[in-house]
Amino acid sequence: MSSMMKMVKFSIQPFISLNGRQRSFMTLVIVSLLLLCVILGGLVLSNERIATDLGNRNLGPSLAHPFGTDWLGRDMLTRTLKGLTLSIGVGLTAAAASVTIALILGMLAATMGKVVDSIISWLVDLFLSVPHLVMLMLISFALGGGIKGVVIGLALTHWPSLTRVIRAEVMQLRSAEYVEVSKRLGKSRWFIGRKHLFPHVAPQLMVGLFLLFPHAILHEAAITFIGMGLSPHQPAIGIILSESMRYLSTEMWWLAIFPGLSLLLVVRSFDIIGEHLRSRLDPHRAHD
Repeated sequence: MSSMMKMVKFSIQPFISLNGRQRSFMTLVIVSLLLLCVILGGLVLSNERIATDLGNRNLGPSLAHPFGTDWLGRDMLTRTLKGLTLSIGVGLTAAAASVTIALILGMLAATMGKVVDSIISWLVDLFLSVPHLVMLMLISFALGGGIKGVVIGLALTHWPSLTRVIRAEVMQLRSAEYVEVSKRLGKSRWFIGRKHLFPHVAPQLMVGLFLLFPHAILHEAAITFIGMGLSPHQPAIGIILSESMRYLSTEMWWLAIFPGLSLLLVVRSFDIIGEHLRSRLDPHRAHD
């Protein structure tokens, strides 16, 4: 036992001896490789593995089928990876659109006067007063569901908090000396925003993108789980979990456990990337 403890201590000693920046970099590399493996697995694995094969239905986890098979003989590992890849694509598109909305509204609120600022602040308060899932379900249902409805719903419900951050950042920068000099030189608002303000808020946008990612993926899975999101014909994680609920009483636990844990792992991975980026881009913590 003591020799085993020494081996474990020796194996983790190099990681412990790294400083904060090096540990963050190593963590980002490991998490990024994990996410890359998930995405490549979802893209590379053949659709034949999720075709109906009644001869292999209801098989437990094994070397041939690490996540087991479902009631139609479909390989659950392949279904899970393809579902995660679909969720990542939906989350990336929605998060990018939401960040763009936050950038535009935040910049307008901080630079276009009190009237525009009041209107945008009222919109932010309005959207924050309604739970994300409720608003998301209403928008997705109104647009007929599917990928289009989910992406638009996610994009229109996840921008308010980041808009406040961008607005506060721009309001602080607006009184900077170099911005005042540009104003006295007759530079346009577009020039000041593009040359002086945007470079300073770009790190906030990057961090916001990665922090919105896990929320978008979880919310997409949630509304798909209750039947108001993606189509049942698509290999989405929400659909896989919803279908597996009917078979838990028959002790087919692998149908829900492995996809659910995989979803949490991917969401937590993006959360870790966002947290480490924020800590590295924060000037008060960048020296750690």
